[in-house]
Amino acid sequence: MPSKVSCLYLLTVVCWASALWYLSISRPTSTYVGHMSVSIRKTVKPQKNITFTNIRTRPLNPHAFEFVINEPKKCESVTPFLVILISTTHKEFDARQAIRETWGDESTFGEIRILTIFLLGRNTDNVLNQMVEQESQIFHDIVVEDFIDSYHNLTLKTMMGMRWVATFCPKAQYVMKTDSDIFVNMDNLIYKLLKPSTKPRRRYFTGYVINGGPIRDMRSKWYMPRDLYPDSKYPPFCSGTGYVFSADVAELIYKTSLHTRLLHLEDVYVGLCLRKLGIHPYQNSGFNHWKMAYSLCRYRRVITVHQISPEEMHRIWNDMSSKKHLRC
Repeated sequence: MPSKVSCLYLLTVVCWASALWYLSISRPTSTYVGHMSVSIRKTVKPQKNITFTNIRTRPLNPHAFEFVINEPKKCESVTPFLVILISTTHKEFDARQAIRETWGDESTFGEIRILTIFLLGRNTDNVLNQMVEQESQIFHDIVVEDFIDSYHNLTLKTMMGMRWVATFCPKAQYVMKTDSDIFVNMDNLIYKLLKPSTKPRRRYFTGYVINGGPIRDMRSKWYMPRDLYPDSKYPPFCSGTGYVFSADVAELIYKTSLHTRLLHLEDVYVGLCLRKLGIHPYQNSGFNHWKMAYSLCRYRRVITVHQISPEEMHRIWNDMSSKKHLRC
């Protein structure tokens, strides 16, 4: 007979498909961003991390959001080598499942402990919130805070991830933040970049470093008004499609964010926090923030590739896994 988890998983997939079909044909896209009353499982408020109480001044940007879905015990019995924080949205069930079955599989590296956590806010649609709740009960890899999940709140989502690591997984060695449409070459990430056999780094941050300035064109997705950021240059920052840092940096960035004016461009904002901390991000050409046509040898040289669909993720992972014996 099929297992209880298998039945729950199949039921979740069917419910997801039905809900998304229903939403696509019968419900308009909501633009409401106010407070909602949503029926979601409540978790116990996290205990205060004593290190956070070192801040004596009043926060400029208090992160006053509660966890409505949480996994506070993920690190109780193990100390992860790497925690992967994946920014996702409610409708991206297929992408999350593809990651679970490919590069985000926590069991791939045996004794090298990997944790995969998907980050979300709350949706304005109750049906989607309930579907994510059911998914969470099966996979136990989803964390949600009670801010509205939107593009302009991506910074809050990343700060939630930093807070989660600092509070519930402070002994992890490294953290990766990435998105749900990214393919990650885990062999390169773990063995070539992080090297488990070497001493863990501190105050370490790397990715595809961008040196640029604010875009003032209001039609741009990355528009930055002068009253929000008057300077002509941003500090060096890593593309939000994928960056890696030592776990001690998670708490440093979270604490710094409480006293740093919020910007909606998540990767730029992290760069501002790093500048305040005196941490300079290292350039690494293996992090690609663009789409790259697949070839076995080309993908063997990189760490991340952008704009990968769930179907492509499976195809690439299966091809690379089955041809490890081939030379380029």
